[in-house]
Amino acid sequence: MPTEEHKVDGQNLLARVKEIVHEGNVRRIIIKNEQGHALLEIPLTIGVVGAVLLPVWVAIGAIAALTARYTLVVEKDLPPA
Repeated sequence: MPTEEHKVDGQNLLARVKEIVHEGNVRRIIIKNEQGHALLEIPLTIGVVGAVLLPVWVAIGAIAALTARYTLVVEKDLPPA
């Protein structure tokens, strides 16, 4: 499964996660702190949008206040063959 890593500041964390979710074909997003420890893993499935993700947005907002830099690890679905 292909993965991408994105370095982001805490103030941009929530906005960047929302952008990645809206891009589609994302299976999971892992938010790591500067030491590389996973703080939150967000499994995403087709059709998970809107109000279902509201508690996730709140959690990400709380995490963003803790540290200045984060790494987003994005696992993407493979395109159909």
